[in-house]
Amino acid sequence: MKFCPTCDVRLKKDSNTSILTCPKCDYTEGGPKIEKQSVSQETESDFLVLDENEGKDVLPTMEIQCENKDCDHNEAVWWMLQTRSADEPTTQFFRCTKCQHTWRNYA
Repeated sequence: MKFCPTCDVRLKKDSNTSILTCPKCDYTEGGPKIEKQSVSQETESDFLVLDENEGKDVLPTMEIQCENKDCDHNEAVWWMLQTRSADEPTTQFFRCTKCQHTWRNYA
C-alpha cells in the first residue's frame, strides 16, 4: 500500500495498468513490479466420501436410550463434530443402532 507524497492519500491502482494515482491531487507513479504465481491443482482429495453404510462398523457404541418415542432400544453409535466456532465445545451426535434415529448433545 502506497501513499501520495504530496497529500498523504492512499494511491489507487488503475485496473488496466500498474500505474498508481492519487484521487485527490492526480499524482501518478509507476506501480510496483507484479510477479505472477501459478497455483497447482491437487489431484487427490484429503477426505473420502462414504456411502450410507460404510464406516458404521467402526464407530464406537454406548448404552443410551434412543430418543425416538417409538423405539425402546438402548444402544447407539456416536461421533463428535465441531459445528460451532472453535472456542465452543464440540457437538456429540448419536444414532440408534436399531431404528437409525439421529440426535445430538451439545457438550
